[in-house]
Amino acid sequence: MVRIKICGLTRQCDIDIVNIEKPDYIGFVFAESRRKVSAQLAAKLREKLNEDITPVGVFVNEAAENILSLIKDGVIDAVQLHGAEDEEYINRLKDSTEKPVIKAVSVCKTGDIQKWATTRADYLLLDHAGGGTGHPFDWDLIGETDKPYFLAGGLNADNVSDAVNQLKPFAVDVSSGVETDGLKDSKKINAFIRNIAARNTH
Repeated sequence: MVRIKICGLTRQCDIDIVNIEKPDYIGFVFAESRRKVSAQLAAKLREKLNEDITPVGVFVNEAAENILSLIKDGVIDAVQLHGAEDEEYINRLKDSTEKPVIKAVSVCKTGDIQKWATTRADYLLLDHAGGGTGHPFDWDLIGETDKPYFLAGGLNADNVSDAVNQLKPFAVDVSSGVETDGLKDSKKINAFIRNIAARNTH
């Protein structure tokens, strides 16, 4: 069963949508981005989030203390790292919290993922260098890995079924692929999840 993460939620209506569609994870972006939310807004949105959905905080080179504070305050239940965080940084988080840690890896060439084979991060997230291109990266570059991963990068309702069928990732992660004019689109989210659900039943 492939899990689903809808990333970059910023509005109460986004929460209303996911509460209906029931992805496994949603993402609050705390790094510089047009989807960035404050700790205060994220806390307010989290209050309305269905308890079956795991809120993930997305960070770039954030002070570990700030991340742990958001966990302690109950704003997020998982951590996604998109910066230059090294294994020492990941160890510090893992020594301080039992919450899952997801480490984003830019897939530029064969072997990029394998470098993280022994990381203490619970999951990898595979994406373009820099992310946000709206196009899938070359999935052939993934290679063999025993590490469970979130597949990101250019996914949408039209290609996610092929991605799940070909790669069988632990989870798929989408943001711009379920947006219209930069805002989350309920119809696109529904179609994205429905196409995965159809694949999961096979």
